[in-house]
Amino acid sequence: MLRITKETDYGILLLGKMNSDDSGEIHNARMLADASGISSAMVAKILHHLARGGILISTRGAGGGYRLERPADSISVAEVIRAIEGPISLVQCGSDPGACEHEQGCPTRVNWSRINHVVEDALERMPVSEMAARCDCPLLTLPIETTA
Repeated sequence: MLRITKETDYGILLLGKMNSDDSGEIHNARMLADASGISSAMVAKILHHLARGGILISTRGAGGGYRLERPADSISVAEVIRAIEGPISLVQCGSDPGACEHEQGCPTRVNWSRINHVVEDALERMPVSEMAARCDCPLLTLPIETTA
């Protein structure tokens, strides 16, 4: 079920900090915790999820740490959500089929699926680089394409 937790929000923030360094430097949890003000334990947990999700590359050893697997403008917010939270779904039956006893005859199921698709598509089109950038704009809008 889609619920953006502070872990996901922090994950996007950390990816933004990693992206701001163009040198491809390896970052460790302590460095990122110091730079962000997030606890080292929370940073380590988030970095682990992002590495397992294929967003970061981890390097072991004394000089080890994490670096972006690819540029932040090619990493979507949807990827970060899936890496940290799991499947993107607005209702439980979308991510956990069979969880609802009314699922088979539910009249709203198809429409929830359509809405979920639009939300997921918008999250796919939003790159981490844009999400983590400072914006002085009053409102960011994404064009929503509807299918008939």
